[in-house]
Amino acid sequence: MPTNNIPFLRMFLIFLGLLWFDSFTGLEAATGKLASVPGLYVFGDSLVDAGNNNYLAISISKANYPHNGVDFPNKKATGRFCNGKNAADAIAEKFGLPLPPPYLSLKGPFKEEKKKSAVMTGVNFASGGAGIFNSSDHKLGQAIPLSHQVNHWLSIHQELTSQLGPAEAQNHLSKSLFAVVIGSNDLFDYFGSLKLRQETNPQQYTQSMADELKKQLKRIHDTGARRFLLIGVAEIGCIPGKRAKNSTLHECDEEANTWCSLYNEALVKMLQQLKQEMQSSMTYSYFDNFKSLHDIISNPARYGFTDVTSACCGNGKLNADIPCLPIARYCSDRTKYLFWDRYGHPTEAAARTLVDLMLSDDSQYSSPLTLAQLISS
Repeated sequence: MPTNNIPFLRMFLIFLGLLWFDSFTGLEAATGKLASVPGLYVFGDSLVDAGNNNYLAISISKANYPHNGVDFPNKKATGRFCNGKNAADAIAEKFGLPLPPPYLSLKGPFKEEKKKSAVMTGVNFASGGAGIFNSSDHKLGQAIPLSHQVNHWLSIHQELTSQLGPAEAQNHLSKSLFAVVIGSNDLFDYFGSLKLRQETNPQQYTQSMADELKKQLKRIHDTGARRFLLIGVAEIGCIPGKRAKNSTLHECDEEANTWCSLYNEALVKMLQQLKQEMQSSMTYSYFDNFKSLHDIISNPARYGFTDVTSACCGNGKLNADIPCLPIARYCSDRTKYLFWDRYGHPTEAAARTLVDLMLSDDSQYSSPLTLAQLISS
């Protein structure tokens, strides 16, 4: 072959390669900033639980029954408190990663191959009813509190190090994303406990929540985690269950919202302090879930929603008199509802909207970095 044809041949092969690569879906995620995330490790409560509670023998905090999962592939009720995929799933899909499986689904015989794969791409440790503290749900054996979720992470970290070796494991973890979505149940516990409210005021309680969360984040950081996504507590006072109890106007419970704001303020300050202590070894994005939900509720049409007060699945006032049980009725168009059930779990459409806001260049909801900036740092 004449040598002067070689450059042309190289260009032609590169062109063919680009055409072949462009034929795949998710090209933006594969070629852009999102490709820098090799693994997603999720900690939290029912907002991101992928089914861990299914494996808790006496837990009633489960969602492995209809109408949950009505929009999940094969209409499967997986244990997600949602009509379909939740925010953790949406984040994984944005990065082109498999949905992180529940940690407890990886335990036991014949699970080794599944575990080896999940260890690399991500694991979900979240548990419906879980709190930063060892909440009442944990005492009844119904949830896995954050400290225990971190214990489970330590076992996955050990497996990852065994597979890759210490140096490569550290490299993998430094590029991975650690998402933490928790705090609502601790506030619900505070609302419902006269004893807690007598022992401590709201400022003290929410500060203690932030302090305990800091301890657990340090434990995760000590294993090599470097990129963190922290999602603040939303307007709990505006969930359908709270609104239904609040007069005939179904307004938000503003006292509950005030306590949520107190916690979010403590969380933001704690993260700033932790970043200072960790110096260059930690980066994070804090997503203001409170403000984002407030804006969606204030202007639902802008985000494609028509109902931001009622539960899609339930019964009675605001469809919030009962949980999303098999006997409940559910809305026909889930894409138009913000809330899936009386407890304020987002619909899949709402979860995807929130994740889009996390990745948006608009930084009004995220600090000090947006999620997109975090993963490209």
